[in-house]
Formats: sequence, structure tokens, C-alpha cells
Amino acid sequence: MKKANATMMKHINMNNVREVMQQQETATKPQLASLTNLSVVTINALIQELCDGGELIQDQIVPSNGGRPAQAYRYNYNYRLALVLSMKEMKGQGLISATVINLENEIVLKEENMLPVFDKQHVLQLIARFIVAHPSIHMIGIGIPGQAVDGDITVSSHDELIHSHLIREIEREFQLPVIVENDVNAAVSGYYTQHMHTKGQDVAGIYFPNRYPPGMGMVLNGQIIRGKNGMFGEIKYLPYSPDWKQEMSNEDYTGHVCRILQTVNAVVAPHQIVIYQERVETEVLDSAWRQYVKEHMMPTLPEIVYQNSFQDDFDAGLRGVVLQALKSSILSEVL
Repeated sequence: MKKANATMMKHINMNNVREVMQQQETATKPQLASLTNLSVVTINALIQELCDGGELIQDQIVPSNGGRPAQAYRYNYNYRLALVLSMKEMKGQGLISATVINLENEIVLKEENMLPVFDKQHVLQLIARFIVAHPSIHMIGIGIPGQAVDGDITVSSHDELIHSHLIREIEREFQLPVIVENDVNAAVSGYYTQHMHTKGQDVAGIYFPNRYPPGMGMVLNGQIIRGKNGMFGEIKYLPYSPDWKQEMSNEDYTGHVCRILQTVNAVVAPHQIVIYQERVETEVLDSAWRQYVKEHMMPTLPEIVYQNSFQDDFDAGLRGVVLQALKSSILSEVL
């Protein structure tokens, strides 16, 4: 029992030092002792172990006020890396964006690959190439236009992804944890974290792709709503939904959008609804919504925000989710 308690205490102290060093970037042993409320003896042992593992590295010697100069230590943000993949559409073709990030959310490497047809083998080869080039990759994050349940993509606007077993094969092939996030969830999370005025507000995000059905995500009380099996926001299953893959007039399109906005407002009454779409000019959709509001009674109205930054918000949100998971995995490691 004493050994278990000692191990647990060491684990807590180690994570205390890790979190402080990640925030401070550099510190001396006395500074760390002060910031963590741990003894210098304890700090000495923990720093040695973190340096041996490559998580901390020696930095410059810091002069003191008349005393002995102190060795500073720097947190190695490249100690662990994550590979973040996002699947999207561009000009009618599949596009995979691959980004390697470190623990400071800095982009180490980024490249994009066109896929005229979804090819699972190509994805596996891409991941293998990145892992060989960056052995410090310890986690893979994937943003998909759909939802995965227990590693199986069960719903997607891209039919070729449904039941493709892609996630399971990645986990089996590389023996790394895989974090899967819905593209709209990631986008609304990215928007929320990048706009300080939204803090404390409930924000819904709706994405209307050009050739696929729309999807929705929502931040409620600062958290993404998941729903059963992660199926919150599958608005393509609303009654009387059109065939979104077909061409439609501006009037028909704006009419469908306005009815979706009314439905979302009636059910969850968000402070903001962020709209990502490129089918019609923003002025056309905004005019249609203003007219619609005059003709349909609603007890409260959300602020409608028209965004042209879906990919930027998607990337920022996905990286944030994966980075948080990567940091948590380090803190949960058994000593």
C-alpha cells in the first residue's frame, strides 16, 4: 500500500512539473520548486527523469544575484507529436490535408493530397510515410464528414467512407490511438475558441457543402453536444429534406436554409448560428432570412453569422481536440 501511495504521489508531482513547464517553457530548479510547491530534492529527481526521457532539455545557465548560477531547463514541445488528417472536397475531388503538430500546437509539417477516388490504401501509405519521418508521432486525429461509432464510420455525406473500417485499420496497422471528430463539430469548436465574444454563449454551426447534405454542430455551455452515438446535428434527416446533391434555384435553396434555421432556433434557441455556405451570395441568403422572419413567428431570434472560413475553423478545432487528447495521454502514462 505504501508503494502504491508513493507511486501515485510521484505521478501527481510529475504531472505538476509537466504542466508548469508546458506553461512556462523555461525554468530553473528553484523556480520550479516555487511554482509547484515541491521541495528542491523532489524537483531534482523529477527533472532528471524528464530529461532522461527527452521531455525536458537543458537550456542556458541563468546568472543569480551574487549566488551560484542556475541551470535552466526548457520544455521540449516536440517530445510528442500528433498527425492530424482532414478529409474534404475540392473541385469535385477528395482532398486529404495532413498536418503534424507539436505540444505547443505549432505546425511541424503540412501537405495536401488529391484523391480523385477514395483509396484506403493511399491513406495508410500516407500515414506510414509521416510516422517514419516523425517517430515522435504518438497520436492520429482524423476529421471526417460524418460520424464514427466504435471505430466504424456509420454516417457520412461521402458514401465511400461508410463502413470502410478505415479507423480500425489505422489503429491495427500503427498501434496508435486515433481520435475521430466530425467536421462540423470541429469547425464550430474552432470558431468558438477563436472568438472571445462567444464565451458563455450557446453557438450552433451549420455547414452547407456544395454537393452534399448539410451538417450541424453546437457548443452548449462550452462543450460540444454529441448526442447518442455522436449523432447530434444530422440535419439531413429532417422531414421534407431535399436532395441536396441536385441543382436547385436560389429561391428553393434559401427556402430550405431558412426552414432549417427556424427549426434549430425553435429546438435549441442558440445565441448565435454560424452559417458556412457558398451556394449563393451572403446578401441573397441574408435578405431571404430577414423576409422569412417577418412571415414566421419566433419567440427569440439568434444572431446569424456568415462565415467564409470553414476550413480554417475546421483545422483549428480539430487540432485543438487532438492536442488536448495528446496532452492528456502524457499525463495519464504509468510511471
